[in-house]
Amino acid sequence: MPSTGRLRYLEVKPSPSARPRGTLVLLHAFPLNARMWEPQLVMAENGWHVLAPHFRGVDDPATAAAESTPPPQTWPTPTVDDLAGDVIDLLDSLKVEDAVFVGLSMGGYVSFALFRLAARYVRGLVLADTRATADTPEAVEGRKRLLGVLRERGAAAVADEMIPKLLGATTLREQPAVAGKVRSLALSNPASAIAGAINVLMTRPDSTETLASIHCPTLIMVGEEDTLTPPAMSRDMLRAVGGSELTVLPKAGHLASLETPELFNAALARFLEHRI
Repeated sequence: MPSTGRLRYLEVKPSPSARPRGTLVLLHAFPLNARMWEPQLVMAENGWHVLAPHFRGVDDPATAAAESTPPPQTWPTPTVDDLAGDVIDLLDSLKVEDAVFVGLSMGGYVSFALFRLAARYVRGLVLADTRATADTPEAVEGRKRLLGVLRERGAAAVADEMIPKLLGATTLREQPAVAGKVRSLALSNPASAIAGAINVLMTRPDSTETLASIHCPTLIMVGEEDTLTPPAMSRDMLRAVGGSELTVLPKAGHLASLETPELFNAALARFLEHRI
C-alpha cells in the first residue's frame, strides 16, 4: 500500500481507455478506514485518479490485535484541521493541484476543513451523510462516554455500539454481511486511532457559516434511513449551498456508500459527468 508522510492510502489510476477526468479523493467515516470505499474505486474506470487516504493510525490490524487498550494519557488528540492538513500534504506529494472530495460522515467534516483552509484544492464536493453543525454539549458528553467504553471494553465494544446507529433498518434486517464488513473494518483500527478520531469528532468547529461560501459544484447525499444525520439536515445544507443538489438514497442509513453502493455510485457518476 502506498504511503506518504503520515498517510497510507488506496490508489487506483484512471483506466487508460477513458478520458482523464482528474482526481477523486474519498474521505472515510468513523470508526472505519479507507477500505470502506472499495465499492467506489470503480470510478477509475470513468477516467478518475481515485485516492482514498487512511486517516491517522487506522487500518493497522497487527497493531489492533496486539495493542492492549492504551492508557488515556497516551491517546492522540488530533483535530479535524490536522486531518485536513494530512490530506493536503498527500496531494502536494503527488503533485495534485485540485480534486473532487467525497466526504462521508467524519469525512465530510474533513472536507469542510479542507475548504476552509485551502479552497483552491477543491474542484467539487460530495457531502454524504454528514452535517455542518458542531457537536452539541450533549453530543460531546456522548463522545466522552464512548471513550470510556473504549477504555474499559476495547474497540469491539465501540463497534458493537455503533453498528446499529451507522446502518439503516433495512440493512440491519436484510444485509447481515454489511454489518459484518463494518465490524471488520472497525476492528482493524487500533484503539489509539479510534480514540484520536473521537477527539476529532467532538472538537470540530461549526461549519454552518462556511456553507454560503461554497461555490464549487456540490452534491449532497444522504440515506433515507440515516438517523445520525437525517435527511432534514441535508436539506438544510442544500438551502445554504448555492447551486447544490440533493440525492436521498432509499433503504440506506448513515453508511450509504456501503449499504447501497450501486445507487451511491450511480448518483456520484451522474454528478461527476454533468457537473464537473
